[in-house]
Amino acid sequence: MTAMVGGMKNKLRIAAGVAVSAALVGYAATSVISPASSAAASSRPPACAAPALPIGQPSAASGSGGPAAPQPAPLKPTTIATIEQAYYCMFDHYYRGSVLDDRTLLVPAFAALTQELQRRGLDQSQATMPALTVGRDADWAAFSRAYQKIAAKLPEDPALRQAVAEVTLSGMVAALGDNHARWTRLPQQRSLLGLQFSGFHADGIDPAGTAPIFVTAVAPGSGAQSAGIKPGDVVVAVNGVPLIVNGIVSEGVTAWLRTASAGQPVQLTLRRPVTGMTFTTTVNPVAFAQASPTAETKLLPGDLAEVTIPSFYPGVADQVLNAIAELRKNTTLRGIILDLRGNGGGSGAELVRLLGAFVHGKTTSYWCDVRDHCTANHPDDTVPLLNLPLVALTDRGCASACDSFASAVKDLHLGTLVGTRTAGLVSGPALPYLLDDNSELMLPFFREIGANREIVDTIGVAPDHVAPMTAADLSAGRDPGLAKALTLLR
Repeated sequence: MTAMVGGMKNKLRIAAGVAVSAALVGYAATSVISPASSAAASSRPPACAAPALPIGQPSAASGSGGPAAPQPAPLKPTTIATIEQAYYCMFDHYYRGSVLDDRTLLVPAFAALTQELQRRGLDQSQATMPALTVGRDADWAAFSRAYQKIAAKLPEDPALRQAVAEVTLSGMVAALGDNHARWTRLPQQRSLLGLQFSGFHADGIDPAGTAPIFVTAVAPGSGAQSAGIKPGDVVVAVNGVPLIVNGIVSEGVTAWLRTASAGQPVQLTLRRPVTGMTFTTTVNPVAFAQASPTAETKLLPGDLAEVTIPSFYPGVADQVLNAIAELRKNTTLRGIILDLRGNGGGSGAELVRLLGAFVHGKTTSYWCDVRDHCTANHPDDTVPLLNLPLVALTDRGCASACDSFASAVKDLHLGTLVGTRTAGLVSGPALPYLLDDNSELMLPFFREIGANREIVDTIGVAPDHVAPMTAADLSAGRDPGLAKALTLLR
């Protein structure tokens, strides 16, 4: 998984991003504003602010070579003022903000609010959606009045009031339907099981995932390793509850896997394909050292370089290119296999630099505004071309910047894609904005399309040769994707 927000491709230079975002603010200010907007602008909460460094950006310890990220300010309660601040932030900074109908934000937010009241047995007769008039300021005022009436009748429980505010704001952001737009109040909770699974995205279940769900990696030093779990083991049940019922993966059961914390043992029933045995084991979640992502390069028979890139973390492009250069000192390389499976994305600058090793002077993608005015993106032409045949291994874990790389490889015929379709989580470059509770709202300032102007977001990039990794393959130590890549390059 990537660092922040499911690995966003735009951990690019913040100053450049702020400049682009500021340009969009000016554009939005002249578009689709109701007559009452200018009069009410002075009563708005303080504008959301871009932090000096995105929360969660890799620090020097993770190989960026830059200063360590500052500690985020302590969180404060999320209030109706916070929700209002986020509401206007979307209009001001989201790439579609200038044409957003405010009802598309307010109705889902109110629906999330009332659903939370019902779940808690606290529904109110007055919790009725107010009439909306398609005026941003007037509609917000009506929404705010309704929200505050509801909040005034809630029990005096800070945790409850916080939960209600959180679901309301989350519902508003989710209404954008954008995988690079999200609201983050707390760092993403990391499971202490030490397991990675097929069929999962950073945000939950992969909608294109297929049964069975199996272990794809076991972290060294984790409770899962101590419990004897191995890659390829198929998950049959969790805490005695089947993971898949009638072909549908249970979100409630996967929550045990994705958010397991210390002191909460998880019982797993597993089937090991290589032996056919089904067994039950208990994993005690424990803190374990999480290694910084590192690219691995090795020489394969036939003078082929295999390079595994876990993410586009800062500095990865030069690490990969330097490693390949070292191999070429003693070997006449005949081709490169880039293993991008499970690469959740990361730095756009690293993407541009790595593409520069395979092509110069071409458009690799476009960033477009809401009016479909598009700016072409290009590789870094200062990077010497490798001039070697390329096979890239992809899967559903290849997301964001990895989606972009795979798209450029296919559109520009830079090499061959082998594996399965990529994740399709590449809506566009985004920037983080701080709200008054010290939470963060991430909003894309452009949408991205491929070099051939096709939409990759939500769809992914199809491989040239389908070679999925199955539980049986992983359990037996086979790699169909790598085997196909070797065949193609030899």
